[in-house]
Amino acid sequence: MAYHLEGRLLEVCNCRVLCPCWIGEDPDFKTCDTIVAWHFDKGTVDGVDVAGRTLAMIAHVPGNILQGNWTAAVYLDDKASQKQEEALLGVYTGKKGGPIADLAKLVGKVVSVQKVPITFTVQGGHGTIKIGDAGYAELEPYKSASGKTTTLADTVFSTVPGAPVFVGKATEESRGLGQGHQHQGPQRAAEHVRLRRVMRSLAPRAGRGPG
Repeated sequence: MAYHLEGRLLEVCNCRVLCPCWIGEDPDFKTCDTIVAWHFDKGTVDGVDVAGRTLAMIAHVPGNILQGNWTAAVYLDDKASQKQEEALLGVYTGKKGGPIADLAKLVGKVVSVQKVPITFTVQGGHGTIKIGDAGYAELEPYKSASGKTTTLADTVFSTVPGAPVFVGKATEESRGLGQGHQHQGPQRAAEHVRLRRVMRSLAPRAGRGPG
């Protein structure tokens, strides 16, 4: 079994300003409600081409993000074929092994898996994420004094060295997880570019599976 995925990872949560998760600290409000979405610019899973597909989670994190036990609803874009759906769910449930299986271990409970229309128009911290009727955010990056987009590097919860993490805020945001978690209002957001290795701290070779 082998996979290789490249694309973009978007994360939006309800922490203040910059999320403490990026440096391995506890969330601002002791728990964290988040949208995490992966858009695959190119990639294959056991020979199945998954380019152009998007997979997302709306999750409740009960404490430090690295301690796991997340409760999550999983969403796959409705343009995915049955083979693409099986391939991506195989990777992100950990069944395909490899480094992304370490990420999957953080999820303690999956409450639902659904195919819905997903809009992922995010580049350099700007854009929109919409997950059916379950989650929505409009993103605006933070800027430096010179007007450049603010980025993070070499954090404990990040991608490969040299890959920029654009940080900003969600000017409009809402999401729901089953019946238990709902939030609306300004949020903090971050966008990774190039997810050749997803969550470097959790998986030194994330983004590429066995084979």
